[in-house]
Amino acid sequence: MNPKEFFKFCDEHDVKQFDMKFCDIFGTWQHCTYPLDTLDEGVFEDGLGFDGSSIRGWQAINESDMIAIPDPSTARIDPFFALPTVSVIADIFDPITKQPYNKDPRGVAKRGVEYLKSTGIADTCFVGPEPEFFMFDDIRYHSSQRGAMYEIDSSEAAWNTGRSEVTGNLGHKVGYKAGYFPVSPSDSLGDIRGEMVEAMRALGIVVEAHHHEVGTAGQCEIDMKFEDLLTMSDQFMWYKYVIKNVAKKHGKTATFMPKPVFEDNGSGMHTHMSFWKDGNTLMAGDGYAGMSEQALHAIGGILKHGRALIALSNPTINSYHRLVPGYEAPVTLAMSQRNRSASCRIPMYSASPKAKRVEFRTPDPSACGYLSFTALMMAMIDGVQNKIDPGEPLDRDIYDMTPEELAETNVAPTSLGEALEALEADHDFLTAGEVFSEDLLNSFIAFKRENEIDEVRLRPHPFEFDLYYNI
Repeated sequence: MNPKEFFKFCDEHDVKQFDMKFCDIFGTWQHCTYPLDTLDEGVFEDGLGFDGSSIRGWQAINESDMIAIPDPSTARIDPFFALPTVSVIADIFDPITKQPYNKDPRGVAKRGVEYLKSTGIADTCFVGPEPEFFMFDDIRYHSSQRGAMYEIDSSEAAWNTGRSEVTGNLGHKVGYKAGYFPVSPSDSLGDIRGEMVEAMRALGIVVEAHHHEVGTAGQCEIDMKFEDLLTMSDQFMWYKYVIKNVAKKHGKTATFMPKPVFEDNGSGMHTHMSFWKDGNTLMAGDGYAGMSEQALHAIGGILKHGRALIALSNPTINSYHRLVPGYEAPVTLAMSQRNRSASCRIPMYSASPKAKRVEFRTPDPSACGYLSFTALMMAMIDGVQNKIDPGEPLDRDIYDMTPEELAETNVAPTSLGEALEALEADHDFLTAGEVFSEDLLNSFIAFKRENEIDEVRLRPHPFEFDLYYNI
């Protein structure tokens, strides 16, 4: 869709308002809305000004002016405005140099795709994430000098089997770790997920399946068909937006927080990656698990840089409450076919060469897709370029390994601070081709340390009162 076609599209849909959206470095959509009749085709060349100092991790106040240039090819009718509204995703530019802004996550993804093509390794990187999320009926949280608390609730939760309910407690709760694929009435969220799916399909997103997930208290998953990296990064923003808004419409609240429920599974975002060239997969071959030598080298790149990657794919303090043994989250940086306790799994569902891919199981949906997917691709490129050996596969259950055996394996960071240190020490593979800038990475690391790690470290945890109050 070019600018002329865009305005024709708006006429056909009787659009009244234009909503411009862009993404900050932490994966949150920002937006500003304009009456459509105040704009013309020049907006796609001149852009729209805004205050970059008010966006987390971006500009200082003395150099705050930024330009957002909408991409007309991303235009979609927004399903959540009362007035007919078209939403368009924008790229961010410096108003002085007219160059793409080096902290714009969408710009990172676009540079990453161009870099992949320039290497000659492949012309397309396909991405297929599996984001999980929770839908709760109620969420309350508070933190102050006087105290701190959180409390969640869900009509599906196992802890509510003894609760008195207005309509009578009918049972049908989802047991702990028993939420994978139950039918209704235990799965009470099927119709809401169905509405989410239809909203995504109306936006052009191809959805393959939806189902309840393992966790009690309304854990769900909706799977999108794989797409090229930039398309999927855009779709992931729509995915979160749709899920949160449809949940709210039904009086529920959806969260992509990785570990909101104690002693139950957290929400991951297993990410399937594959390289293609001239319409053909580069992943299939006669190596381990039917993979090509290039694919195995790509896995080697993921494993070599895994600890640094995890700072971007698991970017919250809460992420590391999920990355613990025993809850289906991989903590060992190893390769395996079928074994879901390894960080790099090679799915064996299909014998078709086109289905060959690597599934990186460590990420979670708190990540910014533009940054997480691009970083993963950059690690794969580095693996291919340097012929990195992924090592021997680990086809046993990693959770049954002894501490001595685990000590000999490469493991994921156990905290956000540890992951950020790994990213500081190992990021040359990200800055290759100027895909990621040092400025972006430094801003990301500094913000996380100052506004998350330090803030949490300053506060006593409620469980500390159980442990220490009476010492």
